[in-house]
Amino acid sequence: PSKNVPAEWLTTAERTNFAQTPRYAETVDFCRRLADSSDWIRLTTFGVTPQGRDLPLVIAAKDGTFTPQAARDTRKIVVLVQNCIHAGECAGKDASLMLLRDIAITRTRQDLLDGVVLLVMPIFNADGHERFSPYSRINQNGPEAMGWRVTAQNLNLNRDYTKVDTPEMRAWMSVWNAWNPDLHIDNHSTDGGNWQYDLTYAVDDHQAAAPSVARWLDDTLLAQMIPALRSDGHITMTYFGRMNSKDLEQGIRSGGFGPRYSTGYAAVRNRPSILVETHALKPYRTRVIGHYDLMRRAIEIARDSHDTLEAALHEADAEAAAFGESYSPDRRLTLTVTGSKEPTPIEFKGVEYTRSLSEVSGGVRVTYHGDRPVTVELPWYRGTVAGKSVAPPLGYIIPPEWTDVIDRLRVHGLRIERLAEPLAGTFGSYRFEDVSFPPKPFEGRFEPHYTTVAVKEQRTLPAGSAIVRLDQPGARLAVHLLEPEGPDSLVSWGFFNAIFEQKEYAEDYVLERLAREMMQNDDNLRKEFEEKVATDEDFAKDAHARLNFFYRRSPYWDERMNQYPVVRITEPLHVRTEPWHG
Repeated sequence: PSKNVPAEWLTTAERTNFAQTPRYAETVDFCRRLADSSDWIRLTTFGVTPQGRDLPLVIAAKDGTFTPQAARDTRKIVVLVQNCIHAGECAGKDASLMLLRDIAITRTRQDLLDGVVLLVMPIFNADGHERFSPYSRINQNGPEAMGWRVTAQNLNLNRDYTKVDTPEMRAWMSVWNAWNPDLHIDNHSTDGGNWQYDLTYAVDDHQAAAPSVARWLDDTLLAQMIPALRSDGHITMTYFGRMNSKDLEQGIRSGGFGPRYSTGYAAVRNRPSILVETHALKPYRTRVIGHYDLMRRAIEIARDSHDTLEAALHEADAEAAAFGESYSPDRRLTLTVTGSKEPTPIEFKGVEYTRSLSEVSGGVRVTYHGDRPVTVELPWYRGTVAGKSVAPPLGYIIPPEWTDVIDRLRVHGLRIERLAEPLAGTFGSYRFEDVSFPPKPFEGRFEPHYTTVAVKEQRTLPAGSAIVRLDQPGARLAVHLLEPEGPDSLVSWGFFNAIFEQKEYAEDYVLERLAREMMQNDDNLRKEFEEKVATDEDFAKDAHARLNFFYRRSPYWDERMNQYPVVRITEPLHVRTEPWHG
């Protein structure tokens, strides 16, 4: 950060020797003063929280390029920085205020705007930010008081990127869809154990990412950024977790973010993103400067690699849109990844720790000695292995009654058409078996567990059904939202839970008569029933199950139960459609 900053332009963190972070009103006031004092800064808002707070957005640009169209017309690189998605992790906010000041006021970093438009969300989770307390983050070393992890609705914004349940995330989507940023930076602080690394980072360069974007992340951004940060004095490492929190010697793991997270979401939108995790136990000054230096280096690299970054993004968008041009069962898109099972050794920069039996918990107690650095060789389970995959169709059709699902697709900015007339035909889709639900919600939703069975069935889709073709850059996202085996699909998040409910029932005395009639008319059915009674003890003892055996095989059974309403298009459609309006 700049030296000899005028006193009136010191941030709250700097004025208090990094003991404090500013409240919401102070932060917005600082941004407003920046905008009033510099033609390179504009302060706007991008939404309103449930408690009524405006969500601030700072746009930093030279030459008056303060709109998405102006940025596109001038071919400027657009970098989006977000802070305080977990509002207690506020070091990125303070670093962003210092960086904007050094760009626009002291102008020691003004070159960062050469060919760049910088978008900064100082406080994404504004309601959580104002749940301000010294007791917000027990694992964190300062500042004196800070915000809370989740929103006023008790939802974690960094699990909301696909389901977009929160007003804050819907507002974020409006910024993303309008600006289509070329690089995304998400600033956090860690939980976890203690070690020497003050600055860790992660990018989504695994099998679910666009290959051209993954190459740019690895070959350009990380290849240049890591040495630069080390030259700035930081001890850096890929963001990692411990295989066993009580025994570091079992190794560490890293890699793989689903699209519910910011980094994974950017990947399925064909854009590079970097997750920044400064170490929560380091002094607050160290964390703030770590964010400052990483943002500066990342913006410099994006600026200086303009042409290669632009080419990678164009290639990624074209590759995704090609899904909708022709269907091939041999072309696969990865839906899930698992951690690597093959470790590589790493010289890990840790600190001494001791393990003892705790008289309080009765378990193992770990005590870190942060003033005693050590380097030890550990197994590192690095990277991911592809799991479930799917052949992307040409598109999907969603019946119009699934309004909440269609609404989510529109919030994500996907292009949608509408059937102008009914469409009957044989379509690929899914049925669900072994359906169960957890005893309590996760992020406000009951997530069903199920197995999927691919089917081809005769369906009649009514006029007004939504068509999502995959000949668009958002194709990769559409597949993750609409393929049920995707862990962040709308089925998995519970948007279709009603299809798992039985709504019509039969009285036992009716089924007693129906069962006898069905066995009398179908000898094979009778034999199947008798064999199940003879071989399945639980079934044989369950009177309801025995009668339900016949109900399920009768024409009275609800054929739509456990049927996925969405169909896959694998052949060109020959039907009248119209744009989706309203």
